[in-house]
Amino acid sequence: MPTFTNRNEQLNSLEKVIGYSFVNKQLLEQATTHSSYANEHRNKNIKDNERLEFLGDAILDLIVSSYLFKKYPHLQEGDLSKSRASIVCEASLAEIAKKVNVGNYILLGKGEEMTGGRSRNSILADAFEAITGAIFLDGRYDAVEAFLNKTLISEYNDIAIEELYADYKTLLQEFIQQYSTEPIRYEVTDEIGPDHNKDFYVSVWHGKYECGKGLGKSKKEAEQNAARGALRKLKPDNKK
Repeated sequence: MPTFTNRNEQLNSLEKVIGYSFVNKQLLEQATTHSSYANEHRNKNIKDNERLEFLGDAILDLIVSSYLFKKYPHLQEGDLSKSRASIVCEASLAEIAKKVNVGNYILLGKGEEMTGGRSRNSILADAFEAITGAIFLDGRYDAVEAFLNKTLISEYNDIAIEELYADYKTLLQEFIQQYSTEPIRYEVTDEIGPDHNKDFYVSVWHGKYECGKGLGKSKKEAEQNAARGALRKLKPDNKK
């Protein structure tokens, strides 16, 4: 994690990373302030990012829906909805947040910091949504659309539509069966967080070979993400 001399320097670095400079820097400050930090500093009246997260969630739905509507003119409503859900799901947003190291810039309470909150999918996805909401308020629709096209939507431009809501466990099983009769297995390697907000870590194995790892809010989601990671590793032409 990089070292910054002050918070302004940290936020300036984040602006370079996300490719957007704020007119109102307080919006970015709020977007990267987790509720645990605000709660620990109640006397300072610090605003957390939950309201911006709410707004960003709606903006994401709108812009991704518009993208899918234009890109796939013959797709029916049900498949459009499933495709959108795949793009804006927690795992997807957290993955994008990790690529631009959003976790390095979030203000966290001591408890969240000590329990790995800086790399937790839910916190990263929420921060990405909050940054989306902040950019919308600061630069309006064109600015936030450009941000999402660059960071999120570009990741899906070359993916076949049916792959957006694929059952990755089934796809992995079918791929392995082409070469081997040995079954694959999924193992929960760790569970972090309280019962009401737990992260599950899963590894997928083929024999003695660990094919992939996944993280999710449920064992099922973590297994799907592990299978998705395995497909990326095992199939060179796989862009999912």
